[in-house]
Amino acid sequence: MADYEPLKPFAGHAPKEQVIDDTPMRIGALEFGIMSAEDIEAQAENLEISNPNLYDLDVDRKTTRFGALDPRLGSASKMEMCETCGRDQKDCNGHWGFIKLAMPCLHVGYIPFTLNMLNAVCKTCSRILLTETRRRHYLTKLKNSIDGFQKKHILKEIKLEIAKVHVCPWCQSSNGPVRKVQGHATKLIHLKFDSYNKSTAMSKKPPPDKIDFDSALTAYLDEYPDHEKHASKVVDDMPGYRVHKILSDIPHKDVPLLGLDLAKGRPESYVWTHLPVPPTNIRPSVPGDQGTTEDDLTTRLAEVIDINLRLRGALEGFETVEKWMVIYEVLQDYIAGYINIDTPGLAKYEEGKVIRSFISRLKGKHGRFRGNLSGKRVNFSARTVIGPDPNLSLEEVGVPEHVAKVLTYGERVTEKNIHKLRRAVERGNEVHPGANQIRKKKGNTISLSAMREIKGKDYLLTLAEALEIGDTVDRHIIHGDTVLFNRQPSLHKLSILAFKARILQGRTFRMNESVCNPFNADFDGDEMNLHVPQTEEARAEAQTLMGVKYNLVTPKDGTPIISPIQDFITAAYLMSVKDNFLDRAQFTQLISYMFDAAPIRNEDGKPMRYRLPPPAILKPMRLWTGKQVFSVLMKPYEESNVNINFQAPCKWFKAVPGEAPDLSKDDQYVVMRNSEIMCGVMDKTIIGDGKKSTIFYVMLRDYGEDCAIQGMNRLAKLSARWLGTEGFSIGIMDVTAGDDLNRDKDKKIAEAYDKAGDIIARYHDGTLPRAPGCNLEQTMENEVSGLLSKVRNAVGEAAMAMLSKHNAAVVMARSGSKGSLVNVSQMVGSVGQQMIAGARVADGFQDRTLPHFTKGARHPASKGFIANSFRSGLNPSEFIFHAMSGREGLVDTAVKTAETGYMSRRLIKSLEDAHVAYDGTVRDSSGNISEFMFGDDGLDPARLEGKGHPVDFERTWLHAANVALDTKISGLSPFQIQSLLTKFLLKKLEKIKPDNTFEKDMTRDFSALTLERVGNDIATDIENNDRHPAYKFAQTLIVFMTKKVTALTKLRRQYMLPDDGVYSDAGQHKKKLTQKEIIYNRKKAIEFAEKSGISPTESQAKVDNILKVTPASLQTFLDACFDKYTIAQVEPGHAVGAIAAQSIGEPGTQMTLKTFHFAGIASMAMTQGVPRIKEIINAAKKISTPIIQVKLENENSIPVAQIVKARIEKTYLKDIAEHIEDSWGRGKECINIRFDIERMEKLNLNISLRQIARAIVKHKPLKLRPEDVTTYGTRHIRVIPVDPTPRSHQVEELGDDSGNDSDPITDPEDDSDFDPEHIIVKGKPKKKSPMYYLQVQECMRQLEDVVVTGYPDAARVVIQRDSKTTKDGKEIFELFVEGYGLKKVMNTEGVLGTKCSTNSVMEMLEVLGIEAARLTIINEIHKVMGSMDIDMRHMGQLANNMTSSGEVTGITRFGLAKKRDSVLQLASFEKTPDHLFEAGAMMKTDRIEGVSENIIMGQPVRLGTGMANLYFPLNLSDGFCKAKEPEVAFGPGPRDIWFKGKKGYDAGFGEEVNGNGVVPMEM
Repeated sequence: MADYEPLKPFAGHAPKEQVIDDTPMRIGALEFGIMSAEDIEAQAENLEISNPNLYDLDVDRKTTRFGALDPRLGSASKMEMCETCGRDQKDCNGHWGFIKLAMPCLHVGYIPFTLNMLNAVCKTCSRILLTETRRRHYLTKLKNSIDGFQKKHILKEIKLEIAKVHVCPWCQSSNGPVRKVQGHATKLIHLKFDSYNKSTAMSKKPPPDKIDFDSALTAYLDEYPDHEKHASKVVDDMPGYRVHKILSDIPHKDVPLLGLDLAKGRPESYVWTHLPVPPTNIRPSVPGDQGTTEDDLTTRLAEVIDINLRLRGALEGFETVEKWMVIYEVLQDYIAGYINIDTPGLAKYEEGKVIRSFISRLKGKHGRFRGNLSGKRVNFSARTVIGPDPNLSLEEVGVPEHVAKVLTYGERVTEKNIHKLRRAVERGNEVHPGANQIRKKKGNTISLSAMREIKGKDYLLTLAEALEIGDTVDRHIIHGDTVLFNRQPSLHKLSILAFKARILQGRTFRMNESVCNPFNADFDGDEMNLHVPQTEEARAEAQTLMGVKYNLVTPKDGTPIISPIQDFITAAYLMSVKDNFLDRAQFTQLISYMFDAAPIRNEDGKPMRYRLPPPAILKPMRLWTGKQVFSVLMKPYEESNVNINFQAPCKWFKAVPGEAPDLSKDDQYVVMRNSEIMCGVMDKTIIGDGKKSTIFYVMLRDYGEDCAIQGMNRLAKLSARWLGTEGFSIGIMDVTAGDDLNRDKDKKIAEAYDKAGDIIARYHDGTLPRAPGCNLEQTMENEVSGLLSKVRNAVGEAAMAMLSKHNAAVVMARSGSKGSLVNVSQMVGSVGQQMIAGARVADGFQDRTLPHFTKGARHPASKGFIANSFRSGLNPSEFIFHAMSGREGLVDTAVKTAETGYMSRRLIKSLEDAHVAYDGTVRDSSGNISEFMFGDDGLDPARLEGKGHPVDFERTWLHAANVALDTKISGLSPFQIQSLLTKFLLKKLEKIKPDNTFEKDMTRDFSALTLERVGNDIATDIENNDRHPAYKFAQTLIVFMTKKVTALTKLRRQYMLPDDGVYSDAGQHKKKLTQKEIIYNRKKAIEFAEKSGISPTESQAKVDNILKVTPASLQTFLDACFDKYTIAQVEPGHAVGAIAAQSIGEPGTQMTLKTFHFAGIASMAMTQGVPRIKEIINAAKKISTPIIQVKLENENSIPVAQIVKARIEKTYLKDIAEHIEDSWGRGKECINIRFDIERMEKLNLNISLRQIARAIVKHKPLKLRPEDVTTYGTRHIRVIPVDPTPRSHQVEELGDDSGNDSDPITDPEDDSDFDPEHIIVKGKPKKKSPMYYLQVQECMRQLEDVVVTGYPDAARVVIQRDSKTTKDGKEIFELFVEGYGLKKVMNTEGVLGTKCSTNSVMEMLEVLGIEAARLTIINEIHKVMGSMDIDMRHMGQLANNMTSSGEVTGITRFGLAKKRDSVLQLASFEKTPDHLFEAGAMMKTDRIEGVSENIIMGQPVRLGTGMANLYFPLNLSDGFCKAKEPEVAFGPGPRDIWFKGKKGYDAGFGEEVNGNGVVPMEM
């Protein structure tokens, strides 16, 4: 075994060099950090840049040495060599230099981190502001931290503790916060005595250094009195050189507490002392007519060098501090602009041009990360306009010859293809199929176009002859090459698919129209991109994973997306109508259309005879129907095993009670048995997309992708050619209404106008009953809008009924190929009501929509109703209304595109690395589990046959019954079915027995499995248990089988066949019968049947005719069910996160931006569409329309609902007060509030005056004391506002003598008794100040807004009548609360707290926990996108991603930063510079685990095929390896590898060897 080596192709004979997955060196991690001055010098190889000039001013104008374009920094042009490494511009990566700064300068990117460090240390002694004990405590915690998140949390703790320290525990000096000055790029100040200045203590004592500072300041001001006006602005300045000194003095032992790793750098490295100068190749000079244009970085570097020299000169020349500080600050700003020109306080423009700094090159859509690393421009791609071609296969794309000659594929020369490639080389680059260049195995490349020009065409023959095995020829694209076809925007994975190239004449790409849907393409000028994979591995993966035939269904929900569309559906519909008959010539002509009039071949390539079915009509002449054409389409020859069995309603099917659906008089129900169509038409629901009940979906699921593709290819050719012959067009007469239709339309519209006028009249009279929660105008608008919307539909239905069935518009609408009832109605009948923002047209002028109408007009025509049709033409006012509605649609689309595009990007970035691991769990790239089993059942939504289920049991049963039909034997009895099912399930599930009851459940006698037991026991168990998914699937299978067996049992009893059950029917608890009792019962049943004259044989035949189960059909059914279940399993490595994000993001483009609509709740507008999805994924704490759904304990009583509503709804004082008046008397002025007791009773407010008084006192803005508010009688409260004027300012004045002082201040209408408390005592009252009168008026205004009852956050409550009723016919009511306060609502008396929920995710998290929040996310997305048919598993992935950390994190940059610690992923999303600076400052390490990181680093992503490491055990025995030694045998044909061996059968391979004693091995 030691000498055994794996067999390999001969050197140079491999068809293509293999892609190496397991590279010799893979980047395992990326470390970020700070470079010290020494590191910068070492990197620059001691090349100091100190000359501000770029070029020497001599004749040659060479680049200046020691300047910003020094030739040692790299080659500046293609003609020069690098002076450092001696390479040319192509091979030299460039070299670094550095500028030694005259004084340390602050790094603008690290200012936040510099501030953190300065705040953490003493600005005098540079020690950490912690005592020794706390310092050691935190050092231990940091040492034991396990990841970046925990370390960040500990550093936050340290920061909070240090913020409370104002005196250094080491040197006792004062310390305050260090702040950045607003409006300056790098200016820092230290507020040293901030805590003393902000202190409000009465006995605060200044610290010693404050006393010293004040005395020094006083002495200075005595010397310079002119500066006294600036004394208040004196601060402790923190220039860069001082910051550098403080950070340099921090002891080593304190550095870890700042979050730094001493091995990687020290704090002073955050301040520039040496400025790195990048190589010239990242800031190239652009030569022009007037000289060279220099890059912004180069210009800025030259300026920095110049200012640095001036600063050094000022320092060395002993200039004054003021002078060199000005130069120093300019240098700071220039260095800051070099790094980030967007820093506040810097000039962004220079001579009117935007300056591009380092940061500008990194961030944004076109920056390095998103523009050059995450996504790149590529070679081997083409783009042009697309056009349709139904003659192409669905798997083919038509490529123009011009494109095929430019795009190439590098094919390795072998003995097999050397002749083909020689012919290609001979043709050269201008003739297709030729070649463009030869890459010799020695390493040199020969361009055929250049050789042709230089040495002539004949030289190509010489090159072709010189072609050797092992060379690579870049040949033109030819028929059958694998190419990728893509249309932007690429919203989901089906936006790029793999096709086979077919080279055609012309200038456009061609494709079969059936493949338009996944691309969302049409042919009105759309352009698409073509890419050519360049390796065999890439081609293989493209064909297998991206091939059209493997992507016929959408991963969103598994419905077919590639299917016949438009003309194909129209033609299929017209061909399959009942009255379409064909003679033999016509029928065979249609068959030849389908098959290109060419011989048909089976799977083995053997030619077969077409199947000509027997004619449907024999006399007076033989005629075939159009339906029979489709039978041949599915099963073209007799030997074909394609037997399609299914039945489904067509588009316009209407069920008639008591009538079998297949007897539909409109032929609107398809029944198909063994590929024979019994009835029904081929419309969109039968052959189109979006439903699983289509012919091609059934072909896909039962007979595979190739069968479905062939069927669609045949239909495309048939439809296009048949329509081309028969003709199908639309003309003006198709949309011209007859007199009857016009009269009917006018009558309907007149009736609607009359009804609308009646509603408007009642609105003006005030007699219109208000809808719940709406005001009168809203009620009127809702009723009129609803009425007018119905008119258009009514006119449309009338048009469809009255127009000819041959009318082109009707044919398209009825077949579903294009258009609908509404389109026909608008063309023929009436355009209808124009809605803008969900309502009728609003008033654009004063009290009217247009000046064409009178003021205050509300009638239909004045508010956007268009009575005319497009055929009859619109009048001017109608035209404007229609234009307004159209404009709204255009604006909505434009805004929506940007909104949904950003939403999709966020979803993808957050979910991109979620995948299914080999243990079945869903994990991210770091291995963190977000779900223990994908979707709780481990099934792939794209492979589910039913809606959310792996098998469509009903159709599979039908298929099995017809495929395994055996007329010779009788059907099985219920007990026999039970026995076979039990044996089958026990065998299938023996490996996953969930518990001891399993076998007992399975072997239970079937007669006990009644429908009632299934409903109450198994079905409930399926929902509640957490057993193995396969066991749950078996339970659903038992439920289905029970229904079938129950139906069979009833049939047998109906036809008096003996029951073979082993349980008696007596009593609730069935008794098991003995064998004697069973035989006796059967005997009695047979005797009774014979007496009644019933033949058991005939009865059995009748039962079999209705429901027959044979052993073969049952076995076929059960095998098919478990095969489909196995296929439906999700595969390890499947990128479930990315698929989920695409499945939610792609339909988002079809959603409206309409913010509000009444979602099933009367009058309660709910945020819907894109804004609502954004709220959910942002995890917004405050949402626009929070609504709590409340279930009542007594849900059948409207009075109970009203009482609970009163308890919850916020009621203001103004809602129940008759009046609020100010009462001015002598000495005791007050505000008198009178309450409407009758209204309070109507509102069911169970509240007393004392409770209202307490609510007034609690209302904070009033600032009242309990003694200021008193109740008076049964309906009054009196409030005495507090006088804001101090007592000393109040003026004493004698009161007026008029009137009786003893008269109480009473309301003449008050029915209460005399209250002695309100007697005004005689005396001299004080006159109130003018402020008091203002206070009283303000108090009266504020009293209106006092909440007297209900919950403060419950703005409104609506009682909703449910559409369902109880079993005894009682109505069901529930409440909808607009606002927050779920906890309070749940605890309200009369509310069923366990059934309450809110649409606020964050409130659900706060009240009910993380699982409730997860479920709310799923339910809320489903409410918004329910009509989009998105599988719940995808929504579950999004919810898991947001909640798996134990808290709800939004799909935002903040949420992503909480979950992922990957620098590259965060930097490639948003805020690129911030994440990179943070990574450098905190010295982070990126493990390169996720999708974004690997793409940026150019490594294979560890998902899907990149996740699998394939080991293929040969299982060769030791004896085999020893006995046989490999040797090479050369035969007359191509070289093969042979093995020596014995004659006969070999134990190792089990194959018979040939006469030479060798076993041929295929490579």
